[in-house]
Amino acid sequence: MSRTTARSTTHLTRRLAQLYAGLTLYGASSALLVRAELGLEPWGVLHQGLAELTGISIGVVSIIVGAIVLLLWIPMRQRPGLGTVSNVFVVGLAMDGTLALVGEVDGLGARIPVMVLGIVLNGVATGLYIAARFGPGPRDGLMTGLNRVTGRSIRLVRTAIEVAVVVTGFLLGGSLGAGTVLYALAIGPLAQLFLRVFQLPAPTTTTTGSADPALPTSTTAATPTPPAGPAPVATPPSGQAILPQ
Repeated sequence: MSRTTARSTTHLTRRLAQLYAGLTLYGASSALLVRAELGLEPWGVLHQGLAELTGISIGVVSIIVGAIVLLLWIPMRQRPGLGTVSNVFVVGLAMDGTLALVGEVDGLGARIPVMVLGIVLNGVATGLYIAARFGPGPRDGLMTGLNRVTGRSIRLVRTAIEVAVVVTGFLLGGSLGAGTVLYALAIGPLAQLFLRVFQLPAPTTTTTGSADPALPTSTTAATPTPPAGPAPVATPPSGQAILPQ
């Protein structure tokens, strides 16, 4: 195996590790917000409301909703990536698994730290998942698809979607509270921070003037090699993080 191939394989392995670590951590962080009982993230409010209505676990509800939202991509001609499909299943399974391991939290003095931990871990998960560049989650693909189809801004489309899911979830019995507000205020800055922390450099094919003296040189200029795996469906405006909710 050539050194370039080995580097590309290592890069892909790290991307896959970040993807599934991020999705698993995202589900776990959402479960912590459930246990804190101080309010969930917008889509979590809807998932909890549907879980209360149907008697199905919140993780399974998350999977079902994710699959339904993914179907809405079809008329918008959105193309899912590995991360998109994985998001549907991994987040929900991780959420139910964490809820099975973490029991009820008693007392406001314990719930507040659990809420804060859940929000921070959600930011870490977001940075891991998005930086892996395997495509947005179903709900974010819906947002970017509607942005492209309607011509409305990302901010307006995202706000409209999240207001709709929060109101619907609350009416169904979902938990809306201080945690919901804190999440809305904190997740953007946290996502930006951890996107920078976990950003992966694109692998390059070195054919001239290599910084590694062990590699041969030639007169052909070095050209960047695109990262392996499916590319994200849509790129948000500069500074706008796509969150894998």
